[in-house]
Amino acid sequence: MNDVTLKKVLIANRGEIAIRVIRSCRVLGIATVAVYSEVDADQRHVREADEAVCIGPAEARASYLNVEAVVQAAVDTGADSVHPGYGFLSENAAFARACAEAGLVFIGPPAAVLDDAADKLVVKRHVAAAGVPVIPGPLEPVSEDLAVLTAAAEATGYPLLLKASAGGGGKGMRRVETPDGLQAAAEGARREAGGAFGNTELYLERIIAPARHVEVQVVCDADGSARTYGCRDCSMQRRHQKVLEESPVPGLATEAIEEAARKAASALGYRNAGTVEMLVEPDGTFWFLELNCRLQVEHPVTELVYGVDLVALQLAVASGRVFKTPHELGAARGHAIEARIYAEDPATGFLPSPGTLLHLVPPEGPGIRVDAAWFGGMVVSPHYDPLLAKVIAHGETRDEALARLDRALADTVVLGVRTNIAFLRTLLADHDFRHAVLRTDAIDARLEELTALPPLADEVVLAAVADELLAGGARTALAGDGVAVVSPTPWSSLGGFRMGEGAR
Repeated sequence: MNDVTLKKVLIANRGEIAIRVIRSCRVLGIATVAVYSEVDADQRHVREADEAVCIGPAEARASYLNVEAVVQAAVDTGADSVHPGYGFLSENAAFARACAEAGLVFIGPPAAVLDDAADKLVVKRHVAAAGVPVIPGPLEPVSEDLAVLTAAAEATGYPLLLKASAGGGGKGMRRVETPDGLQAAAEGARREAGGAFGNTELYLERIIAPARHVEVQVVCDADGSARTYGCRDCSMQRRHQKVLEESPVPGLATEAIEEAARKAASALGYRNAGTVEMLVEPDGTFWFLELNCRLQVEHPVTELVYGVDLVALQLAVASGRVFKTPHELGAARGHAIEARIYAEDPATGFLPSPGTLLHLVPPEGPGIRVDAAWFGGMVVSPHYDPLLAKVIAHGETRDEALARLDRALADTVVLGVRTNIAFLRTLLADHDFRHAVLRTDAIDARLEELTALPPLADEVVLAAVADELLAGGARTALAGDGVAVVSPTPWSSLGGFRMGEGAR
C-alpha cells in the first residue's frame, strides 16, 4: 500500500467515540466531519467537529446505518477518509467497500477481512488452521434437521451454546443444559438471529465454565505485521455485555495468549486495530472466542497502561504506515480499569432511562480519564445506546486504580435520568472482585443480590436531591458532609416538567 496523507476524516458515528476520534485528529492536524441524525443536532460531537452533516431521521437505519447517506456526506464535504468508530457500520463489509469505491480510505480492516469476520465459523476455521486453539465444537453450521442437530450436540457435549454465525452482543445465543431443551433453544435462536442479522445460521460450542474473558489488543500494519498491546480482562459481564474492564490482566501470565492472538490476526490477513478475544480456564488453558474488527469500547485502559494513542495508530496504518521497530513494547505501566456509566435503572432490569440531564458534575481526580459526550441539558435519546460516559482510572497498582475509580464515581452527580453508578460501586466493593476472583458468570449468578443491596450513601443523598426537585418547591444541595440542604429554587417554575418521568 502506498503512503497517503489524510487531511479530512468523516466520523461515521455519534457520541463519545466520535469525540474520541475528533480529539486525536485535532492533535494530528486532521480536519473532521461529524454526521448526525435529526434528533442529534444539538449533541456535543456535532459541535466539536470542524463540519457536520445531517444524514437522516432518528431511526438508525435511516441515518447512522444508511451507507449511501454516510458516503455521500463524505464526498460532499471533501473528506478523504472515514473512521467508523464502534457499533453501527464499523464491521460492515458493504460499507467498507462503498467507501473504497468512492475513493475514501476506510480506517479499519479491508472489506474482504470484514466479509470473513462476519461469519464466525469462517473465522474459527482460519484460526484453527493456524494452530490457535478454538472452543470445542463442529466447525460447520448445524443442521435444521433435529436428528442431525442432536448428534452434533452429543458430540460437542452438554452444557453447550447455540450461537448465531453472524451474531454478536449475545443475540441469537442460547444455553442448552440437556437434550430435552435443544429443539426449543434452536428454534428461538434462529428466530432471534434472523431478526437481528438477517441470517438464521447457527453453530455449536461447548460451554467453557468457569472461565475468564481475556482480550488482546492487536494492531496490524499495512504489510500485515502484527503487534499486540497487552491484554484486557473483561470477565465482569451481564448477559454477555461487558461492565468493568481492566489492564493488565490480574494474576495471569499472558505471553502465550498474545502470541496466539498475533497468529490469529495474521491467519485472517488482518489490518488496522482489532481485538482477539479468548476464554481462559482456571488452569490457564485458553481458547479463541472471536475477532472484533474495530476499536473496542474499552480501548482507553490499554492506552493508559501502554502510553499509546490507538486512534492515532489506526490513522497511521490507514495511511500506509509499516512498523519499523520490534514488537517488544516494554512492561505495562501501572494498572487501569474502566466503568461504563449508562442511563439505565438496575432496579428495573437495567431498562434504559431516557430523558434530560438536568444537572451534571462529572468525575475527576488524580489518574482519572473521562471519555464522554454528556453535558448539562443533554437529551438522552431513546433511539440509541444509553451510554453516558466511560470513566477510566489509572494507578501504580490495581488497588490504587480501584480506589480512584470508586472515588470518581462517588463524586459524580447525574440528575434527570437514572444511572447504574450505584451498581458499579457495588461491584467495585465486592470481595471477589477486589481479590481478582474473576469469571464471566460472576454477575449473572448473583444479579438479584447485587441489584437488591441498599444504595450507597452518596446515592441516598442524590435520591434526596431528585425527590426535592421533583417536588417542585425547593432546591436541595449537597453540603460538604453529605447532608442535604434545602433552599428556595427556580426549579419550581418548571411546572409539569418531570425529571426522568416514565423511567422509574
